[in-house]
Amino acid sequence: FSYMEKNTDIISTVEFNHTGELLATGDKGGRVVIFQREQESKNQVHRRGEYNVYSTFQSHEPEFDYLKSLEIEEKINKIRWLPQQNAAYFLLSTNDKTVKLWKVSERDKRPEGYNLKDEEGRLRDPATITTLRVPVLRPMDLMVEATPRRVFANAHTYHINSISVNSDYETYMSADDLRINLWNFEITNQSFNIVDIKPTNMEELTEVITAAEFHPHHCNTFVYSSSKGTIRLCDMRASALCDRHTKFFEEPEDPSNRSFFSEIISSISDVKFSHSGRYIMTRDYLTVKVWDLNMENRPIETYQVHDYLRSKLCSLYENDCIFDKFECVWNGSDSVIMTGSYNNFFRMFDRNTKRDVTLEASRENSKPRAILKPRKVCVGGKRRKDEISVDSLDFSKKILHTAWHPSENIIAVAATNNLYIFQDKVN
Repeated sequence: FSYMEKNTDIISTVEFNHTGELLATGDKGGRVVIFQREQESKNQVHRRGEYNVYSTFQSHEPEFDYLKSLEIEEKINKIRWLPQQNAAYFLLSTNDKTVKLWKVSERDKRPEGYNLKDEEGRLRDPATITTLRVPVLRPMDLMVEATPRRVFANAHTYHINSISVNSDYETYMSADDLRINLWNFEITNQSFNIVDIKPTNMEELTEVITAAEFHPHHCNTFVYSSSKGTIRLCDMRASALCDRHTKFFEEPEDPSNRSFFSEIISSISDVKFSHSGRYIMTRDYLTVKVWDLNMENRPIETYQVHDYLRSKLCSLYENDCIFDKFECVWNGSDSVIMTGSYNNFFRMFDRNTKRDVTLEASRENSKPRAILKPRKVCVGGKRRKDEISVDSLDFSKKILHTAWHPSENIIAVAATNNLYIFQDKVN
């Protein structure tokens, strides 16, 4: 799926719904595009359903904060689906300041034969109405409508970086640099502040919140990560304001690796609970780590995403790439993890076999039904013909956002303004 080459079309978030039938992307222009998986056709069994555009709508508009003389971008930072309760779908989308709850529903019938209105919808003169008609529903072409049901605004001073739906499906949280708020889906005019790390004196600020997520099964537990590379697990039963964490996950720094960039590259850009709820995965600039909730002093697994960039940190600092925020995702069974890199590369790590692979999402290599070839990056020395040298990597092509189907081996990868959907090859 290719968006036109416009800056507003840069994809900023990708998210499958709970069944994997729908896939939503948000972009820099404030639009949400929902793809729906085609039903399998009887005559072409080997062709599993492809994803086609189902609905497109403008979720956020650019705004201006007159008090602070700041432009508020319309860019969608995150999308989160609610589990489906009836025929309609619901999703949350957020930009830097405002969270919206959208309802996406289908209409394939329209009422005809009103008493007080004519067929064009104009009001009839009551004097001319002499008979009573029974309106009927007539079939019409399928229409997919997106309507905003709730707007949760004015609760964040700083930019929202995360939203997470709680497992009670009644509440959700939104996190910005210094605070995390808890909302009820039914109440838009107030939220409850559950974390506040803002110091009385802003000069003393040492870290910011970078990501936050609810536990998949325990509605009282959530985690948030910081720019210092630490993760805090909080329990809302302990106290209403979770300024004191229940658990604190941090890996002591190796002094031999210390450099000017240590602090920047240890900042966590994403945190995700495993589906089982037993593990947390975190992504920093060079690695993905898996933590066991029962062990706080170090991760149980560390995967090098692109260790060959260690020698390039200076130029990555100069071109600002060192501040890129890569996300990470689990597959449905928590056995494989995926995260992005540069040059349109993305990485997969198998936790059981310890095998890993680098794949590329690019127009040239991704003809429909083509099989992806693993890519290798060579560091120094002689380059084999199928390898690419570190010096020729394109840092403007980066894969920050990916998603994994909840139960199948189907992945969605956002490469700037193109969305790629890959699936296991079917025999």
